[in-house]
Amino acid sequence: MVERRLLLVDDEAALLDLLKRYLERLGYTVEAHSSAEAALAAFHARPASYRLVMTDLTLEGMSGEDMIERMRSQNPSLKAIISSGYPYQPRTPATAYLQKPYVPKALSDLIAKLLA
Repeated sequence: MVERRLLLVDDEAALLDLLKRYLERLGYTVEAHSSAEAALAAFHARPASYRLVMTDLTLEGMSGEDMIERMRSQNPSLKAIISSGYPYQPRTPATAYLQKPYVPKALSDLIAKLLA
């Protein structure tokens, strides 16, 4: 079985913890980081081990989309979700967008669709 490993990045600690616990209850292995720099360091150590990254659009130091592009330079098949409270159009069709606030089921359905 392929590991269901996700990388979660959000600078809101309470939301990060809540999402991590929710996704782990769904059977995913989740690594959570509150900054793009920490997420990139973890990703670059094992780029092939992640199937999907979910990130907030606005992170300190770089946008979530820029972070994803850097990750895809090492893992082009990486699936991605960008979430934001602001209207947004991803630059590539390989990145899905989830408008905040959202219900947890919308997130789990989108992840399942991307990983199918």
